[in-house]
Amino acid sequence: MSANKWDERYNGEQFAYGKEPNLFFKEWLDKYEPGTILMPADGEGRNGVYAAQTGWQVTSFDQSREGQTKALQLAAEKGVTIDYIVGDLGELTFAPESFDAIGLIYAHFDADKKAAFHQQLDGYLKPGGIIMLEAFSKAHLDFIALDPKVGGPKEAGMLYSTAEIRRDFGNYEILVLEDAEVVLSEGEYHNGKGAVVRFVGRKK
Repeated sequence: MSANKWDERYNGEQFAYGKEPNLFFKEWLDKYEPGTILMPADGEGRNGVYAAQTGWQVTSFDQSREGQTKALQLAAEKGVTIDYIVGDLGELTFAPESFDAIGLIYAHFDADKKAAFHQQLDGYLKPGGIIMLEAFSKAHLDFIALDPKVGGPKEAGMLYSTAEIRRDFGNYEILVLEDAEVVLSEGEYHNGKGAVVRFVGRKK
């Protein structure tokens, strides 16, 4: 979606995907000593704010200024601070090898940009750093057809496969790489049964 569409989604009083972190992200983040973490497409900040609550130094970004407003509101509510930048990944730069972790939680990119963006993000991660990813898989289209309330992109190219992960993150030790079916209950826009890819990798 465009930045304007995300602004529309985030400008209500309710949090579109709730205030609680994604369960897979929480499970894996809690295994590591806090350091610096980059949160692309962090929306209203539920995952970035959780990371800050557990001691991580968080840099989040998203296209949506409304998302930033809500994320900073949530951070204040939880008594933490995050550095939240409004911008598109293609226009942002961070110092090479400056993050200990990256959280890619439902960070769906245009098909023609996805591999390049993954390469760009890889450059910002320290050797030994961790990527944690959960996103809708190509099989998810069947679940959207059954129940649109589950959410997610309707373009196959924006959805993930384990083969794409292996290709884009070939220089990683794979800790988890799986297709899974999940029942989501994340705010108004992630509700119901869906198909996801999950990946946790350590940069070699």
